[in-house]
Amino acid sequence: MILEALGSAVLGALLAWAANHRFSHRLPARALVFATGVAGALFGDFVTHSALGPGSVLPSLLGAAVISTASLSLLLRPAGRLRRRSAPA
Repeated sequence: MILEALGSAVLGALLAWAANHRFSHRLPARALVFATGVAGALFGDFVTHSALGPGSVLPSLLGAAVISTASLSLLLRPAGRLRRRSAPA
C-alpha cells in the first residue's frame, strides 16, 4: 500500500514535469502544477484502490495517471490564438 502510494506520487510528479515541459507557456506556477499532479495521482490511486480492492496495483496506477492527467488539464489556459472581439459601441 505504501509503495503503491509512493509510485502514484512519483507518477504524478512525472506527469506534472512532462506537462510543465510541454505546456509551460500555458500553465500557472510550477509549484502549483507539481502539487496538482501529485495530488491528482494520489486521489486517483485512492479511488481506484477503493473500487477494486487490494491486489490490483497496475489498475490503481492507471487510475492515478488518468486522474492526474485530468487534473493537470484543468490548469491549462487558452493558447492565445482565440481572441475575443470587442462589441461595437
